[in-house]
Amino acid sequence: MTEPLTQSPAEPATDLAPGPPSRRDRTRAALRRSLLRLRSLPPWSPLAVGVVAGGLLGAGYGLLTTPQYTATSYVVAVPADASDPSSALGFAQAYGRVATQLAVLGDAQMWAHVPVATLERSVRTATSPDAPMVSVTATSADPEEAADMANAVARALTRHADASADDTHVELRQFARATEPGEPSSPSAAVTGLVGASAGGLLGGLALLVRPRRTAPGSGPAAAVPGPASASDARGQL
Repeated sequence: MTEPLTQSPAEPATDLAPGPPSRRDRTRAALRRSLLRLRSLPPWSPLAVGVVAGGLLGAGYGLLTTPQYTATSYVVAVPADASDPSSALGFAQAYGRVATQLAVLGDAQMWAHVPVATLERSVRTATSPDAPMVSVTATSADPEEAADMANAVARALTRHADASADDTHVELRQFARATEPGEPSSPSAAVTGLVGASAGGLLGGLALLVRPRRTAPGSGPAAAVPGPASASDARGQL
């Protein structure tokens, strides 16, 4: 007799379909595609990108920055009759250093109609090693305010010099008043755009130099060429 065959119940089929890619896998795939796209760009692409990006950033900076105006006033040191003419040059150097001090700026704020802090931030002085002259330069976003600040500081400095003229035997006189500037002294958007494009092109050129060179497909290390055999080796082989 034959025994009946027993069949075990069928096991449920397992799902062999792959699940959705994880977030890390998607990121890696996106990075891989980006690298492939970068490698497919022409070799001069870093230079072009640097020029365009630098030009746009420079032009944007020039457009967003407030134009600045500069005005300059001049005073000259004049020696008295009984003093040495060469002493005027030394006193001009000294007055150029004290022109931006609080004692002078405190009087200048009455004529400039701005706080002392604004004068300290906006006014600069310069002297010449050959001429007894002091230049007072003021910078502001308002051209009229720039001229007023320069003239106010020059006026206050002249009054302080006149107060001690009996001891120094040197007077300060107005040589040229500051006038309202007609054009801003800060660079325009076109200039900043050219500067940015030049800087971007320089960086792009440096990136092009340090970029690894591409190798032609299928090219590998050159095969070693055997050197010529010596005469003794040739006789041995014979």
